[in-house]
Amino acid sequence: MANRNWVGFFTVLKREIGRFLSLYKQTILPSIITAALFLFIFGYALGSRIETIKGFPYLHYILPGLSMMAVINNAYSNTASSLFQAKQLKFLEDILIAPISATQASLAYILGGATRGFINGSIILLMGTWLFDIQMHSILLSLSLIAVVSIAFSSIGLIFGIRADNFDQVMVLVTFLITPLVYVGGVFYSIDMLPKMVRGLSMFNPLYYMVNGLRYGTLGTFDTSPVGSIFMALALTAISFGISVYLFWKGWKIKD
Repeated sequence: MANRNWVGFFTVLKREIGRFLSLYKQTILPSIITAALFLFIFGYALGSRIETIKGFPYLHYILPGLSMMAVINNAYSNTASSLFQAKQLKFLEDILIAPISATQASLAYILGGATRGFINGSIILLMGTWLFDIQMHSILLSLSLIAVVSIAFSSIGLIFGIRADNFDQVMVLVTFLITPLVYVGGVFYSIDMLPKMVRGLSMFNPLYYMVNGLRYGTLGTFDTSPVGSIFMALALTAISFGISVYLFWKGWKIKD
């Protein structure tokens, strides 16, 4: 039975990864193209006016933020949409009655979404550092942080995929929370450039710490302690992962 459990886990994981890889024109290329457009429009158009931030060219400075933005959006969207479709098309029942534990099933969904987030974020970051000749401060820290944040938002995607009754509810978090928090999370600027009151509000934005941590791993510069950013990423991952696995195990809105 234990062997069958792991066969089931890897089967679901293989399906989740194969699902987005087979649709790479919709799941990978758009993020790369979007990041390239941001780099061109903001990096070159605004970069000529802003010049440098903390001693780095503006184009270099925004690269980690664009990478993290791709990680967050792709990891969340993959898991949330996949589980919602499984509920709507009624094949989630096949997984629920299969000889695979709820923990293994939820973990397979989470790792599938995290893989998409990691691939998108890593490609943008590594391609950008190569094209613009950026000497990365710590490639290990950068990729590790991308992996951790991928798991966090893939887990959040699982939570919203579980609770969603229609596709609008899947996308509501992206529209009204993730996208606004990403744009005010220091992707395109340093919070040191903000008024003191607004800077204080930014400290309550968890996505700011993700961007700040990756910027430290990539460029070696930071607005607030990189240790705090890493801790925030790990804490968000642990909390979201725990909640998503628990909800899947309880069968909330998927065993009704």
